[in-house]
Amino acid sequence: MNRLSLALTVPLAVAGVPVAASDVSYSLTNASSLIIVEFYASPADEGNWGEDLLAAGVLPPGETGTLTIAGGSEQCSTDLRFVMEDGQEFVETVDICGTPSFTLEN
Repeated sequence: MNRLSLALTVPLAVAGVPVAASDVSYSLTNASSLIIVEFYASPADEGNWGEDLLAAGVLPPGETGTLTIAGGSEQCSTDLRFVMEDGQEFVETVDICGTPSFTLEN
């Protein structure tokens, strides 16, 4: 697997987001002991996760990636889904407008 570069740009397509919506720069840190092999972000009121935003990459323990979420300022409540190397999954709902970073811990 390829390692995730420190700057990861993740455009999220959000239906109904006005063109004037501002992008949100978001920092994701893996403070767990496992590799994140898949990562998804979706507006909290949507039922569809969409595509794996890491694509062919991973986020190893101790690494941080910066994501740009297109139009995120119009949909602040966002569900983050993490799939770990051992198959465990974690879902967290975060306010990406009020909290500019998220740290996944064991």
